[in-house]
Amino acid sequence: METVLLKNIDNPKSADIDEYLKAGGYRGLSKAVTLEPADIIEEVSKSGLKGRGGAGFPTAMKWRFAATDPKFPKYLICNADEGEPGTFKDRPILEKNPHLLLEGMAISAIALGSEQGYIYLRGEYPDARDILEASIRQANDRGYLGDDILGKGLTFNIHVHQGAGAYICGEETALIESIEGKRGQPRSKPPFPVNQGAWEMPTIVNNVETLANIPYIIEIGGDAYSGIGSEDCPGPKLFCVSGSVNRPGVYELPMGTSLREIIHDHAGGIKNGRTLKAVIPGGLSTPVLPAESIDCRMDFISMQGVGSMLGSGAVIVMDDSICMVSVTYRAMKFFEHESCGKCVPCREGTDWLRKVLERVENGKGREGDVDLLLYISGTMTGRTFCPLGDGAAGVVQAMIKHFRTEFEEHISEKKCTYKSIN
Repeated sequence: METVLLKNIDNPKSADIDEYLKAGGYRGLSKAVTLEPADIIEEVSKSGLKGRGGAGFPTAMKWRFAATDPKFPKYLICNADEGEPGTFKDRPILEKNPHLLLEGMAISAIALGSEQGYIYLRGEYPDARDILEASIRQANDRGYLGDDILGKGLTFNIHVHQGAGAYICGEETALIESIEGKRGQPRSKPPFPVNQGAWEMPTIVNNVETLANIPYIIEIGGDAYSGIGSEDCPGPKLFCVSGSVNRPGVYELPMGTSLREIIHDHAGGIKNGRTLKAVIPGGLSTPVLPAESIDCRMDFISMQGVGSMLGSGAVIVMDDSICMVSVTYRAMKFFEHESCGKCVPCREGTDWLRKVLERVENGKGREGDVDLLLYISGTMTGRTFCPLGDGAAGVVQAMIKHFRTEFEEHISEKKCTYKSIN
């Protein structure tokens, strides 16, 4: 498959608009300005594109909800708050192919009837902020953004809004609250952002990678795009691989590529000659898989069949020297710290889980602690304002499901046996 999202990034000047144009950039936008908004949405519908932020919701369906809402103005927000541990797939687009994102946003804005857009950028990406702002100026100067896009009388302006490091602001309603100048906490839904989002107006929030697919869809057509990758989840996908592999990095592959192929063929297999033990397939908040489960297709539907989720496509690989109790404890410290505190199940549940895991990890575990962890996580599932609580609970449940023996050994032996053998 030809590179689409990471095209030309090996060029040291790839962020410059002239280099982007040489590589075929802005052809999708040039075509889009000749189409009716409904025709753009129809092409995206034919493509089968699903949101790449983790939820996998059909992009065109989301757009139609906002486009048909009579209220105005409408807002388009790019979620570039890449805070999920293990995830760094959007960064190459933001820093090395920014005009692809801007082009995707401009096309999307035409389809939605939006004149104002925001890029909500992770606070830990200061270089990306400077690059994006410079790219926006270039696009405005060349007529690809601004008040008269390509001489067609279309208006769309983009603003970069940098977050302050809150994981919860990756959730779309907390992100909207933050843009409005409020504390970043999730809203109750309904109403949904597509009808009542930023400043109570129709708002679309799409991930960086989702928007970066739009120019290619418009350029080649939705039917052609739908032939890439999985039948149910088509298109290219960015997988970022980290942990116990020889070649960590970001790989652009067809959606549905097997987890085994990603780890062993593209990321070079397990480093230091060790054996694969477990994989977190889609970022820290997705359920862990044991080594014997990696013959699975990495798409939104197939991953459900093996008891996990595609998530952001952040593949965290662990070899046989890794203590799973320690991984679970460190994960829960993160979730406890990042819980916004708005709802009791998440606020109290992550704290309680962390405390139990802390004593198990430190050789002070009690008989019944494993079942207590399952009980606490069960009381959290499905009862929180946003997916953070579910994600934290799912981490514990999957770790115990596949590696319960390690938790029980920590309790019975009053120590971590892995620390003594590695």
